[in-house]
Amino acid sequence: MSETGHPLRRPANRPGEPRGPEREIVIRVRDLVVGFNGRRVMKKLSLDVYRGEVLGFVGASGTGKSVLTRTILGLVPKQRGTIEVFGNDLDRLSARQRIAMERRWGVLFQHGALFSGLTVRQNIQVPMREYLSLSQRLMDELALLKIELVGLKADAAEKYPSELSGGMIKRAALARALALDPEIVFLDEPTSGLDPIGAGEFDDLIATLQQTLGLTVFMVTHDLDSLYSICDRVAALADGKVIAAGSMETMLASQHPWLKAYFHGKRGSSRSMPAAG
Repeated sequence: MSETGHPLRRPANRPGEPRGPEREIVIRVRDLVVGFNGRRVMKKLSLDVYRGEVLGFVGASGTGKSVLTRTILGLVPKQRGTIEVFGNDLDRLSARQRIAMERRWGVLFQHGALFSGLTVRQNIQVPMREYLSLSQRLMDELALLKIELVGLKADAAEKYPSELSGGMIKRAALARALALDPEIVFLDEPTSGLDPIGAGEFDDLIATLQQTLGLTVFMVTHDLDSLYSICDRVAALADGKVIAAGSMETMLASQHPWLKAYFHGKRGSSRSMPAAG
């Protein structure tokens, strides 16, 4: 039970996992500097992500949470620093090695980012077409498997994004992120825009998939419920750096002003209030 009275469902180390320096680092960021128009967003940021964990990445709006994800993915150029994934410096990879690396991760962008002119099935098949050489029949079968995996009905396959609810869009986007059976999944605000019930169900889905598939999950979020319910560790961003990283107990014990305001503010404190009877 946390200090706020909310149960912590996932320990920082699950039974049988190695601890401390023995844990494998699958994403290693060191002294990262990223800026736009003369303004630095990342100021020598460093962060480790361990294999098999769900890491929640938090920070105030506009501080660059999504920028870090996009920089790791190569969508935003960095000015300085190193990014290693699976022990490989991304700057030193050849074009062929980079393609092989990209097959090992999947991405759920904020708001889903589905292609509006493609059906759910066709959206899921986009990475298959880009990275694999498969027959249409096999791609159709795989797309249906991914649709079932994320809890959508089979008839969702031929629907367009405009025909889907917010929760269905998130699940379809997650199915696309899982299209190549990745080892790492990046989730950018996965529960944003969902009602509390839908957000809770999506959190449960992520937790189930992580445990079933052995995924490493890097999740940018502002959702306190997600942090409490499915994250093994939390890393907090402020002033362009990671100011704290650890279990929820570590976050709750921190005396940093932003962390205190975030975890012990009105929303955080409401978890310790008794339910009305």
